Amino acid sequence: MPIVYNKLFDLMKEKGVSMYMLRKDKVIGTATIEKMRKGEGHVDTRSFERLCEYLDCQPGDIMEYVKPET
Repeated sequence: MPIVYNKLFDLMKEKGVSMYMLRKDKVIGTATIEKMRKGEGHVDTRSFERLCEYLDCQPGDIMEYVKPET
């Protein structure tokens, strides 16, 4: 998948935020976290809005486009 979320997990680690905290505080659900972790499926823009608000960041701080090899 050309969108990767490594930046999200790095930012979470930097800010001391766990996946459990995201679920507990109802930022995003387990299925969405797993999609992002595995890089599978599509993530709703509302999830990005909630993540950016919770982590006080911009969308580019949590994801990046990686051009697929051809």
